Amino acid sequence: MKGDRYDFKKIEEKWQKRWWEERVFEVTEDPGKKKYYCLEMLPYPSGDIHMGHVRNYSIGDVIARYFFMKGYNVLHPIGWDALGLPAENAAIKHGIHPAEWTMKNIERMRGQLRRLGFSYAWEREVNTSLPDYYRWNQWFFLKMWERGLVYRKLGRVNWCPSCQTVLANEQVEGGRCWRCDSEVEERELPQWFFRITAYAEELLADIDTLKDWPERVKTMQRNWIGKSVGARVSFPVSSSDIEIEVFTTRIDTIYGATFLLLSPEHPVIPELVKGKKEESEVLHFVSRERKIPYSLRKAETLEKEGVFTGAYAVNPFSGERIPIFVANYILMDYGTGAVMAVPAHDERDFEFARKYQLPIRIVVKPKDGELAPEGLEKAFTEYGVLIDSGEFSGLSSEEAIARMTEYAEEKGFGKRSVDYRLKDWGISRQRYWGTPIPMIHCPKCGVVPVPYEDLPVVLPRDVEFSGVGGNPLDKVPEFVETTCPKCGGKAKRETDTMDTFVDSSWYFIRYTDPKIEDAPINVSAASYWLPVDIYIGGVEHAVMHLLYFRFFTKVLRDLGFLEISEPAVRLLTQGMVIKDGAKMSKSKGNVVDPDEMIDRYGADTVRLFILFAAPPERDLEWSDFGVEGAYRFLIRVWRLVNRFLPELEKEAGGEPSPEAVKLRRKLHQTIKRVMVDIEERLHFNTAISAIMELVNEFYDYGEKGSKTPGDIPILKEALESLVLILSPFAPHIAEELWERMGHKESLAHHPFPSYDPELAKEELITIVVQVNGKLRGRLEVAEDTSEEEIKELALSLPKVRSYVEGSKVRRVVYVPKKLINIVV
Repeated sequence: MKGDRYDFKKIEEKWQKRWWEERVFEVTEDPGKKKYYCLEMLPYPSGDIHMGHVRNYSIGDVIARYFFMKGYNVLHPIGWDALGLPAENAAIKHGIHPAEWTMKNIERMRGQLRRLGFSYAWEREVNTSLPDYYRWNQWFFLKMWERGLVYRKLGRVNWCPSCQTVLANEQVEGGRCWRCDSEVEERELPQWFFRITAYAEELLADIDTLKDWPERVKTMQRNWIGKSVGARVSFPVSSSDIEIEVFTTRIDTIYGATFLLLSPEHPVIPELVKGKKEESEVLHFVSRERKIPYSLRKAETLEKEGVFTGAYAVNPFSGERIPIFVANYILMDYGTGAVMAVPAHDERDFEFARKYQLPIRIVVKPKDGELAPEGLEKAFTEYGVLIDSGEFSGLSSEEAIARMTEYAEEKGFGKRSVDYRLKDWGISRQRYWGTPIPMIHCPKCGVVPVPYEDLPVVLPRDVEFSGVGGNPLDKVPEFVETTCPKCGGKAKRETDTMDTFVDSSWYFIRYTDPKIEDAPINVSAASYWLPVDIYIGGVEHAVMHLLYFRFFTKVLRDLGFLEISEPAVRLLTQGMVIKDGAKMSKSKGNVVDPDEMIDRYGADTVRLFILFAAPPERDLEWSDFGVEGAYRFLIRVWRLVNRFLPELEKEAGGEPSPEAVKLRRKLHQTIKRVMVDIEERLHFNTAISAIMELVNEFYDYGEKGSKTPGDIPILKEALESLVLILSPFAPHIAEELWERMGHKESLAHHPFPSYDPELAKEELITIVVQVNGKLRGRLEVAEDTSEEEIKELALSLPKVRSYVEGSKVRRVVYVPKKLINIVV
C-alpha cells in the first residue's frame, strides 16, 4: 500500500461515476432539517468552460460540500442561461441552427462540469431555451401587463444602416458595427419596457438590509438607482403657450440661471423653432446628435456643443428672459431632458458658457468667503450662502432649497420632486433566439395579449439567418400571421423577443421545483428553500443582473409566489483569472484549457490550485508552477495516509508520545481555522494553507516522533480528520483515502470533524491595524500567523474595508507581531 501510485484519472472517474449513480447530491424538502441554498451564477453554454467558470464553481462546491457535512439539507443546482445573441451569431457564421448549437454546447459543458466533480443536484437542471421554461417568462409578462408593469413606447436602439438591423451594445465596437464596420446610428423604435421604476424606492431602501453583500456592489446599485431629491420648475417660453419643465437639485441657484438647455431628443424642439430663422440649423444639429450613441454623449471628455433655438424662456423667480439652446450633453434619460443652466455653479454649464460667451452670474458664495466674478476659473458647486437672489438672499443653501421649493409650490410653477437615474427596463430585442413576447397587434383592437391557455408562444424552427434585414422572425409568415383573440380578425404577432436578463432574473426560484408543470413556481418548495443563502458570481454583474434579480423577487412576491423581498442573504463576487497580467482571452493567446489541466494533473489539483492561489474576491494570477505545487501537495497527502494506514491496525494502549500530543493539538487548531475560513471568512486560500501546515506536522511526527501504542487513537483521529477537512477542496482523493481507511459510506454526508476548544487554543498576539497611519482596528491572531494571512485578515475587517474599497492599495507595511499599515 505504501508504494501505491496516485492514479488521479482512475480515482476521479470512479468517484464521479459513483456520485452520479447513487444520486449523492440530490435533495428534497425536509422540514425537519435546516436548509442551505448554495448557488453560483448559471453559465452561458458557449461550448467550453473556462478558468473563470472553474473558479466560480469550485468556490460554490467547497461551500456546498462543507454544509452537506455540517448536516444541512443543501440545494446546489446548475442550469443553462441558454438564449441570447452568440447562438444567433453562430447560426449566421456557421450555418447551424441556434437550438442545435446550444444543445451541443450544453452537452459538452455538462460533461466538463461533471469531470470537475461538482456536487450538483443534476435532476434540477434548467435550460432557459426550452419552451417549458420560457413559457413562464411569457406568463410573468402577461401578469405584469395586467398590473401596469409592462408598456410599449418609442425607445432608442443601436441601428446598423448597412445590415439593416438592430445591434446589441456588445455588437457596437468603437461606434461601428461588429460585422460590417459601418458607423452605427441611434434610432427610435417601438420597444417593450418593464416598469422597474415602480420599485425604485424599495430597491434603494432594501440595499440597507443586505448586510452580507460587498459594500462595493451595494454602492454601485445605489449609484445606478441614483435617487435625486429636488424640484420641478416650469419656465414659460416668451410669446408662446409653451412651458418647459426642468428638474433641479439646486433650486437655490435659480437666480443664476442665464440660459436654458434642451436635450436633442426633447419633444418641444420642433414647435419651439418652427418658422424661426434658426429652424434649419437647429434641426440639422438635432438630427446629427441623435445619431450619436448615448454612451459617447455621456462621456466626461465630450466637447460641449450647442445651438441657439431663437427662443427665450422666462425665469419664474426673477422674471428674467433667458435664451434657450439645444446642447449635446443634455440627455432625455435624466430629469425632464431640460436643464436650467447655472454656469457659476455647475462645471458643465461653466464650460458651455465660456465656449459660447454666455453670462456667468454668481448667486452662491462660500460660507466663509467671497467669489470674484472676474477671476472665476471654475464653477463653485458647494453649498454656501445666497447672494443676488431677491428675498432669499442671505439664506444658507440648505434653508433656501426648502423655502424656494415651498414658494414655487405656492405660486403654482413648481413642486418638490424625487427623480431617479434608474430608467425602466427595455426588454425588446429584435432577435430570434429569445423568449417571444406574447402580444398580438390587431388593426381593430390594438395591442392584445396572447391568452394564457395559448402559452407558450414557441419559436419557429424554420428560420433563415442572414444577419441583415432586421429581425429573422419578421420573415416567417407562419409565425407572424395570426388571428386576434378578441375579434377573430387577421392580426400580426409581436416579433420582438425578450432580453435574456429576464431568464436569469428568476431561474433561482425555478430550481426549487423545476418539474412543476401547471405553475411557474411551487410555492411550498420556494418557501422552504428561499432565500438563497449564498450567491456567487463575477462583480461584472453587480448592477444589471443583480438589480433585475432583486426586482423580479419583489414582483413575484407581490404576485403571491414568494414570502421574501430579497433573493440572496450573502453575495460573494469573485475576481477574474488572469495570466501574464491580463484577463484570459483567445485574442490575447493566454487561455489555459481546463480539460488539458485535468488531463495532466487531475480535477482535484486544478480545484485546489484555483482555491489556494488568491482570496476569492481578488483577481487570480495563473501560475503553472503553482499548479505543480498543488499536485505535489496531493501526492504528499496520498503518500502520508497510505504510509500510516498499516499503523492503525496495530494494537493500541498506554500513553501517547509528546509528539502525538503535539500533532493532536495542531489538528484541532487546523479544524477550527478551516471551519472559520470556510463558513465565516470565505477565505479558502488560508484554509488550504492551514491544511498544508497540518500535513507538515504529520511529516515531522513521522520523522521525529518516538511512537508508542498510545499514539494509535490520535493517529487514527488525525488521519481521518485530515481527509475529511480536505474533502471539500479535493473530494476525489479524499473519497478514495476514506474508503481505504475501511469506510463503506461516502464521506460527502459524513459529519465534518469538530474541535476541542481547549486543544484549539493558540497563543494569541494583538496586531494594530492602520490605514494611512491611522488606527482602524485590532486583530487577535495566533503567534505563528503568516504576514499574508494577517494582511488578508486586516483587509477583511469591516472598518478597514470601508476605507479601502474603491481605493488602490499602494503598499502594506508590516511590523512583525506589532502592527500592519495599509497605504491607499
